[in-house]
Amino acid sequence: MRTETIPCSYTARTGTGTGAGKIPLHPPRSLSADTLLRSSDRLIIFTRYPRPGVTKTRLIPLLGRRGAAGVQRQLTERLLARVAADPMLMERTTVQFTGGTHRQVRDWLGRQPAIAPQQGDGLGRRMLAALARARGRGGGRIILVGADCPALDPALIRCGFNLLAEHDITVGPCRDGGYYLIGIARQTGLTRIIPLFADMAWGSSRVLEQTLARIDRLKLSCALLPTLVDIDRPEDLAYLHHHPCPQ
Repeated sequence: MRTETIPCSYTARTGTGTGAGKIPLHPPRSLSADTLLRSSDRLIIFTRYPRPGVTKTRLIPLLGRRGAAGVQRQLTERLLARVAADPMLMERTTVQFTGGTHRQVRDWLGRQPAIAPQQGDGLGRRMLAALARARGRGGGRIILVGADCPALDPALIRCGFNLLAEHDITVGPCRDGGYYLIGIARQTGLTRIIPLFADMAWGSSRVLEQTLARIDRLKLSCALLPTLVDIDRPEDLAYLHHHPCPQ
């Protein structure tokens, strides 16, 4: 399975099994066009309540408990401020949280957006449960993102929705080998993608590789968004306020 660089700075990838090759794609329409969002589109943002000592723990040795929690707070608030500047996207957004109560998260984030606790044991089960919840509430194209990438913005999320018009899956790779975004098309059944969330080496540099290999085995078509940097380790902090252009 090979990749092809597309003029609009995303990568298209086939998921048609052994021997898959390049596929022709055209640059997407204007990312600001309202027609890119449908009433059934859903955006899920995964985050953690910024409780000192239990969030961004890999940053604690450098920043301390409160400093690490402050990074979590800043990243989440920054992403939500960007989404709020796109009212049509905000209407379709739910923040799913862990690490705090409904009241704590509502007091933190304010009246918008919609919020809900994450359900399930382990990240994979929580992600699958979030997608199932959105699909059960009428969701067609569904995108799930983390809040850890300073460069993530509504234009990139809209591009992800646009790609789901022609692909079963869209993925936004992280430079550390994980991913910051995964999206499923209306026609992509949840039972079919269970292997993408089961027995995965979450938190390791193999997550993206494993995910793409499983997408290939499932014979699903997949489009890759630009690679971004997420903030998890002390060396990532250089990109907290100054991040590189998407690759």
